[in-house]
Amino acid sequence: MNGYLNESNFMMVEEGFTTRDLLENILMELCPASDQQAFFVADLGDIVKKHLRFLKALPRVKPYFPVKCNGSEGVVRLLAELGAGFACTSKAEISRVQSIGVPADKIFYSSPCKQVAHIKYAASHGVRLMTFDNEVELSKVARSHPHARMLLGIAADSSPSAHPSMTFGTTLQSCRHLLEAAKEQDVEVVGVSFHLGSHGPEPQAFAQAVAAAQLAFEMGTELGYQMHLLDIGGGFPGTEDTRARFEEVAAVINSALELYFPDGCGVEIMATPGRYYVTSAFTLAASITAREEVPSEQPGSDGRWDGGMVGWVGLLGWVQMRLVTVTLPHPCPLQRPCLEHPLHSSSLWGPPEHTEDHIADGLELPELQVGDWLIFEDMGAYTITTSSLPGGCPPPQITYAMSRVAWKTIQLFQGKPPQREDNQESICSPPSCGWEMAETLCVTPVFAPTSII
Repeated sequence: MNGYLNESNFMMVEEGFTTRDLLENILMELCPASDQQAFFVADLGDIVKKHLRFLKALPRVKPYFPVKCNGSEGVVRLLAELGAGFACTSKAEISRVQSIGVPADKIFYSSPCKQVAHIKYAASHGVRLMTFDNEVELSKVARSHPHARMLLGIAADSSPSAHPSMTFGTTLQSCRHLLEAAKEQDVEVVGVSFHLGSHGPEPQAFAQAVAAAQLAFEMGTELGYQMHLLDIGGGFPGTEDTRARFEEVAAVINSALELYFPDGCGVEIMATPGRYYVTSAFTLAASITAREEVPSEQPGSDGRWDGGMVGWVGLLGWVQMRLVTVTLPHPCPLQRPCLEHPLHSSSLWGPPEHTEDHIADGLELPELQVGDWLIFEDMGAYTITTSSLPGGCPPPQITYAMSRVAWKTIQLFQGKPPQREDNQESICSPPSCGWEMAETLCVTPVFAPTSII
């Protein structure tokens, strides 16, 4: 193993476990007097599957995980163990991944708007790959990091939902001017970057963006730059309930790459998949800390007015999550309600000391009491905070788990034979656990991440 992750970093479980099983076990162990009001369970094996799936569907693309999406230690250590790179947006994120031993050549300083102090920090710690999309950013890097290798960020999001003020990246019309400005300031430009965002872009949007990137490549080549790196960003679905499945998106990307950047042309491809990796791996449990009944606005079927329920939920860290998640959370009670128990139109709010934090309305839930727990699935993206929250509340604890099959898969992925155990079948025998890539696990993977520079 590479030494980033070991068995002390997670709970080893047998294949077939569910996050609900772990949640129930954790809640049984919690003392009734415990003040813990929320916690996460993370299935690291789910991330391993996602990684293998990514490499199979996009064999030419090197993944760089955006730390801002989920900077928890278990996720960072696992992806480092698997050989992924990291896209960082600040000095703190760079420090976080380097603190566990990730080398500088696997770090991409991806922020389109960088503080000068953070640029200098990156320079002093060997991080060279960065992006720019305007003259101000270019000048900051030219003054503070003369050895930087830059990607020109182009605007590739043409969807109706993309607000102009929130779109990063320059237009194709401005590319030549920025490339000429970089030449005048002796800044090395090595490629092009685009990012389609997390709103679930249509697959064809990737093809259009790759075509636009090829035009920017031509401009850079004409000006004498050694253009050899393309970053296709993120925007890959993290769950299956999206308009396009990941494999459909990957097929469009592969076709576009073959057309505009064919294999053998000397251009390396990277991406920054965030939600794709972690969304489905994390489940959040949060307790009801207060409740209030209010009259519903509509009469029941029997003509009487039913009572709706409004409750506060102990979602420590929810403030950060609610502001950046795209989809509305769909919680379910830990204890499955009986069919004869009525559902009520319910609202969820933040902790009692932050009652202005409105989470969701119109949720059909059974009547819940203080101390009951709600379960939120698919909560791995943009939900984890590594610092204390307002009011001094600590962030929710995370319990990491991984199946024995997944752990052995990591060993095989790295080309190392797993340790055999008595009465255990070889990992090379396809297990009945749903590992869709079991048939490929006995061979060394084609993609072995190395330095991109």
